[in-house]
Amino acid sequence: MHDNTTKAVINLTEDAAYVVKKGKLTKITAREHGQDVIIWKNGQVLDVDRNERIRIEGQEVI
Repeated sequence: MHDNTTKAVINLTEDAAYVVKKGKLTKITAREHGQDVIIWKNGQVLDVDRNERIRIEGQEVI
């Protein structure tokens, strides 16, 4: 195992998810509602699919 490490500093008081791909860090920010699905291909993250669920509470339009 090679020790070619790079370090990143993240804020542990903030809700978020992180993806490391090809040595680069991508922050996935927290949303109020919904879900994030990570799509993998050949052992690497390809996409993040963001979905939002909206609760119906008598709105005229959503």
